Amino acid sequence: MLTVAFPAAAFGTNCYVLATEPGSECLVVDPGIGVLDTLRDVLAEHRLRPAAVLLTHGHIDHVFSVTPVCRPGTAAYIHGDDRYRLADPVSTLEPALVAMLEQQFGGRTTWSEPDDVVEITDRERLTLAGLDVDVLHAPGHTEGSVMFALPGLPDGVATDVPLESTVLSGDVLFAGSIGRTDLPGGDHPAMLRSLRDVVLPLPDTTLVLPGHGPATAMGRERATNPYLQGL
Repeated sequence: MLTVAFPAAAFGTNCYVLATEPGSECLVVDPGIGVLDTLRDVLAEHRLRPAAVLLTHGHIDHVFSVTPVCRPGTAAYIHGDDRYRLADPVSTLEPALVAMLEQQFGGRTTWSEPDDVVEITDRERLTLAGLDVDVLHAPGHTEGSVMFALPGLPDGVATDVPLESTVLSGDVLFAGSIGRTDLPGGDHPAMLRSLRDVVLPLPDTTLVLPGHGPATAMGRERATNPYLQGL
């Protein structure tokens, strides 16, 4: 599986591009703020064509560039419980944050939602761009937070432990931490249930590609992540 990851220009949000091989269709996961130039270069370098955009949740730092990436015929996929966030995520930001973004990137911060939005559900299997992707609903960071599980591994992965599958964990699970639950729509008891019922059952041989920060492995997180202890 061809996998390219790069951070957005704000908040360090990881954007991922997934494909079966160069010269094929691809999936773009969480296109955040200021990613368009780098994404354009990645697509050109590997001769890729976006077939769909997958969103782990509806926070602005994960969806900011979804509409320009969703050219005609390319849908955005988001859990139904976070669908409302695509109406205007800019309106939920503090005025000072909007001003900061406008100063950093120039121009007025505006928003228009994608023309084609597909609402996804828990345990649904998506077959897109030649890849099978399972949706794992894991609320807590937001109501509609999901993780995307794939059976393969990125090409060239070399670790000190054997790995067999991949999960894009969004802001549910990070290396050594978890997503915050004190923002609007966050729910700490729901997060604990998601960690117990959705995250902990993942095999130790799962590669975790989070929404922020470095990649990790489920076995490492089970053993060392303090937020998973005692669940």
